[in-house]
Amino acid sequence: MKNRSGFLLISLAILMLFTVACSSTSNKKSGANQDDTITYQDVKGEVKLPKDPKRIVLLAESYYGDLVTLGKTPIAATAPIFKNPFYKGKTDGVKNLGTTPSVEKVAALKPDMIIAWGEDEKFDQYKKIATTVAIKYNQYSFKDQLKEFGKMTGTPKKATEWITKWDTKISEVKPKVTKAIGNKTVSIVSPFDKGIYIFGNTFARGGEIIYDELKLRAPKAVKKDAIDSGVGYANISLEKLPEYAGDFIFTSPWSGSKSKGDQVYESSIWASLPAVQNKHVFEIDPVGYFFNDPVSLEGQLEFIVDRLTSAS
Repeated sequence: MKNRSGFLLISLAILMLFTVACSSTSNKKSGANQDDTITYQDVKGEVKLPKDPKRIVLLAESYYGDLVTLGKTPIAATAPIFKNPFYKGKTDGVKNLGTTPSVEKVAALKPDMIIAWGEDEKFDQYKKIATTVAIKYNQYSFKDQLKEFGKMTGTPKKATEWITKWDTKISEVKPKVTKAIGNKTVSIVSPFDKGIYIFGNTFARGGEIIYDELKLRAPKAVKKDAIDSGVGYANISLEKLPEYAGDFIFTSPWSGSKSKGDQVYESSIWASLPAVQNKHVFEIDPVGYFFNDPVSLEGQLEFIVDRLTSAS
């Protein structure tokens, strides 16, 4: 009897030790898993993200330069980034997914994070492949957007460092531009098939640099309809162009248009504009200026400063 009781006690002790060991191992694994993720608030709600993503697939192409700046170059991205001249040499080894990649093509890449537009009809399917972050265009200023990507990818310090360098650069060039053009006005003009887009300070095309960073003046009509309205752009007819045309004009056909803008550029109204007559019109790349990420903004800033200081 005593032997049996002793055996039971020993068995019970071994079982307890085994249970504690398993529990400890389980807790360690659980803790490790928690340490490997962060909680991020995107436009759809809370999402668990890998703390240090290695295989990012970017389906919201506007933000390629943000990820490059943070040292998190995607393994694959949609087609528009490969046409941006400011990304030259920065897309090597990145897979071109085309304009509308299939879910299967994305899954085959085995990503650990997918960044997609929140309104993408395939969004819920992407979530079954890997953690997917929902992005909304123009939700943040370009600086705040970079900070958000810093949070997503565990690189907030790099985001802050770039912003500091950018602000320093602006403080260096702003006085030169102000001295060159004084109180003269600047416009961003993009003809398209059925009219003309006039861009403000929140819809890329160099507007953030011209109006927010360099604090250059916009014509009254541009300020009212494309800046103060909060819309970011105005859609006007050719006949109204003189009201929106500044002393200096940066222009290209709208990137989504089939037209090359000849209906505007070859018109008598265009020829009569003071900026045209004074040779103060500067052609910008329609794809490169579609973007307002750090890499593209650096290239845009160099071009804008050079043209404005050289033309005056």
